[in-house]
Amino acid sequence: MQLSDFDFPFDPTLVALQPVCPRDRARLLLLDRRTTGFGHRCVADLPALLNAGDLLVVNDTKVLAARVPGMKQPTGTPVDVLFVKNLGEGRWEIMVKGTFRIGQVIEFDQQARATIVKRDAIGTEVLVESQEPVTRLFDAHGMIPLPPYIKRAATPDDHHWYQTVYAEHAGAIAAPTAGLHFTEELLSRLRDAGIKVATVTLHVGPGTFKPVTAERIEDHQMGAETFTISEETAKTIQETKRAGGRTVAVGTTVVRTLETVANKKEEIVSMSGESRLFITPGFQFKVVDALMTNFHLPRTTLLMLVSAFAGVEPIRRAYQEAVKERYRFYSYGDAMLIL
Repeated sequence: MQLSDFDFPFDPTLVALQPVCPRDRARLLLLDRRTTGFGHRCVADLPALLNAGDLLVVNDTKVLAARVPGMKQPTGTPVDVLFVKNLGEGRWEIMVKGTFRIGQVIEFDQQARATIVKRDAIGTEVLVESQEPVTRLFDAHGMIPLPPYIKRAATPDDHHWYQTVYAEHAGAIAAPTAGLHFTEELLSRLRDAGIKVATVTLHVGPGTFKPVTAERIEDHQMGAETFTISEETAKTIQETKRAGGRTVAVGTTVVRTLETVANKKEEIVSMSGESRLFITPGFQFKVVDALMTNFHLPRTTLLMLVSAFAGVEPIRRAYQEAVKERYRFYSYGDAMLIL
């Protein structure tokens, strides 16, 4: 398919700059895959929209406050460094804008500095010199790395709002945003309605957001992101399938985690590894029966995944409906439930 197949008309004033409070009052566009019909509800209605015996699978990754201000030496020019991945032995993959040469030093404070050891089209790596773990920098100076389409600076409130209530395992540079809509009270009501909840972990990294530049989308290469499925979650999914319940993925990261394991093992088992799975129309889903997801940017792997799940034309019409009804878009925006 062509990249242009995943365009849609969009009003930039619909980009949500702040979350809805409380979280579960976000709007929810329903899309029925059998009839391709729409409905309009809110996230708090989920217990009535799902069935007893269904299983919600959520991503419990935790977003690092990994955007750290520093100074480029010897000029003292301010720079923002996004720490992406710990490569071991003091080396980190980072994202940083500007001109840098190998050997360039970025100073963070009197106890920590980083030296550029790699800078090319693939990425940037630094060697960090610090008496304490780099996570101390995150605690002392780091900010939550809000996406660039949120046109404002991150605030201390974002440390709370840009994190799911069930976030547990630190390692992501972006939130699994469909999960931002859940509250403890909503999770309790879901369980009371006989709907189970299980967790997987996929640390959201640059691979999720890497721009698609190939005109033929099949030529795009996904970056690797690490994931884990526990024995408990694998067993719960197997039991749900046997009992005739639906596996409802909360977010595209959950879809990729589950379908990666199913592709490799032919069933869901406990597993840790890396996912490079790129899901495009024509993909055969083996595990996921329903999907809750936010609205995504055009021409992205995220939009391609939901188009693969629901169909290109139904998703195109759903996005037209969302724009017409002025749903809020992207990370802090509203959601869609595809059944």
